[in-house]
Amino acid sequence: MKRISILVPQGAILGSIEGPRLVFSEVNALLARLGQPPLFAVQLVGLKPETPVCGGLYTIATPLLLADVPTTDLVIIPAMDGDLGVALEANKEFLPWIVRQYQQGAEVASLCVGAFLLAATGLLDGRQCTTHWAAAQDFRRMFPAVELIEHKLITDERGLYSSGGAFSYLNLVLYLIEKYAGHDMAVLCAKVFQIDMERVSQSAFIVFNGQKAHDDEPIRKAQDYIEENYQEKITVEQLADMLALGRRNLERRFKKATTNSVVEYIQRVKIEAAKNSLESSRDNVNEVMYRVGYSDPKAFRVAFRRITGLSPKQYRAKYSRALAAV
Repeated sequence: MKRISILVPQGAILGSIEGPRLVFSEVNALLARLGQPPLFAVQLVGLKPETPVCGGLYTIATPLLLADVPTTDLVIIPAMDGDLGVALEANKEFLPWIVRQYQQGAEVASLCVGAFLLAATGLLDGRQCTTHWAAAQDFRRMFPAVELIEHKLITDERGLYSSGGAFSYLNLVLYLIEKYAGHDMAVLCAKVFQIDMERVSQSAFIVFNGQKAHDDEPIRKAQDYIEENYQEKITVEQLADMLALGRRNLERRFKKATTNSVVEYIQRVKIEAAKNSLESSRDNVNEVMYRVGYSDPKAFRVAFRRITGLSPKQYRAKYSRALAAV
């Protein structure tokens, strides 16, 4: 029987504890109906017998403490709310225990911003990871040694797993069930909990607000200019002249401040404007394309799919408020 230890950090988000517990437990229930023995022993593990979560709205009883669990097979790290720096400090006692479990052969899975706690162990250094897209900039700042791939829904790095934002943790749980219990059981659980197994990316959910949590004022001016004039053809040379910077200096500073090149940033601003238009208007795709400053339909479609994971028509079909009102 595979032992699954779901951690209960201080300030944890209740859903990312109870959700995995329910789904893994359902596997046992489904096996029982088939006359088969349970596959998982699911346990909650905390730093103290009772842990407040969700800003103190709920309290979770954790009869097992770290010292009570010398070994396990899978560690689940749930998401935490509030200031993640404060959350890491409050839960730092988990770190050596997680490292020890991994060194003893356990696998470790982080859910949403639980990736911050996993990254704080150092186990992800030099490896890929994902987390909620809204926390990407903070994650890169706090853990520069980790390769963050925020568009991915799931990463699998030699027994270290991570999932994207919010309820996408359910896709990671299904991924683990498929690994441990087989494809048929994963499909059955997907049907019971109505989880879309086909999702592989969180790109379509990303809202691009620019990366302005930096102190480089000329770069912030360049960002503001791009966002106010995205319909125009903006070049790197134009921005460099406007800011009295050399091109190479501008590109180096822009990449350091925003994690995007200048050209990537311009594209992301244009595509974000196109997404908003596809959601709220009934203009055809070509009209939207011209409005955001593209003149080549193929280039627009390629950029749109690269950033969102969907074609413009697919995006409109999923998210259009205008179509939903028909």
